[in-house]
Amino acid sequence: MGFVVPVLAALFAACSNALATVLQRRAALTVPQSRGFRPGLVLDLLRRPVWLVGMFAVVAAGAGQAVALATGPLSLVQPLFVLELPLALLIASLFARRHLPRAQWLAVAAVVAGLGVALVALAPTGNRTDVPLDRWVPTLAAGGGAVVALAAAGLRRPPGRMRAACLGLATALCYALTAALMKSAVHALDEGGPEAFLTAWETYGLVVTGIAALLLFEHAMQGGPLVASQPALTLGDAGTGLLLGVLLYEEHVRTGWWLLPALLGVALITAGVFTLARGAPPEGVD
Repeated sequence: MGFVVPVLAALFAACSNALATVLQRRAALTVPQSRGFRPGLVLDLLRRPVWLVGMFAVVAAGAGQAVALATGPLSLVQPLFVLELPLALLIASLFARRHLPRAQWLAVAAVVAGLGVALVALAPTGNRTDVPLDRWVPTLAAGGGAVVALAAAGLRRPPGRMRAACLGLATALCYALTAALMKSAVHALDEGGPEAFLTAWETYGLVVTGIAALLLFEHAMQGGPLVASQPALTLGDAGTGLLLGVLLYEEHVRTGWWLLPALLGVALITAGVFTLARGAPPEGVD
């Protein structure tokens, strides 16, 4: 019963993020494209009501994620967000009033089954909330450096698969870092109230990484086909989140022969995600 609350909260957050993805994707395709990094893109999107509704969904997802991270391990919560892609395509199909083909239903089943197998095999445990600064510094330096490198590599490319994949992976790293920082910030709120939350450096760190993730996400949506950006975003967020949970928060996962079913689960997830992304309409989840 101990993981019921974080799992339910994470599923709510994944569903809200899926709705946000559909709405933000629709909005991103209605504004002028840019070859470089353009912060003014958000100003253009602010004039789109559908984007604003998507941002409300993002806020709801953030609240759900905060509850999940406050009550469960990061290495359990973040992998659950791989469900965003199948949920996004299901929501998009409802908006478009069309049925998903059988192959995509099978891919949805593969993602769900693979996630279940992987999480049961790894059995993430631990809910440490206090991380020393000397562990944060190299983590943020490495993560920030990787984000900058991926974003720069993507923005140097013309619109297409490579650009979308690089920006999608950079977004995924920002999402995972934001979740890691959120876990500490929520702990500060729980222990010391609003004053502790507002004076914790992690609070401002998650604001920075969250804004970076938002900007990178919008550029990734414009950067190329969903088949390139979405797998990088989905798999990168889940994998990095699990890694941060183990390395940063010292959470535990089962190893040894348990890695075999875990790898089978990852293979099912990967195959399902690529199938779903490949089968999406050319304009994306729309």
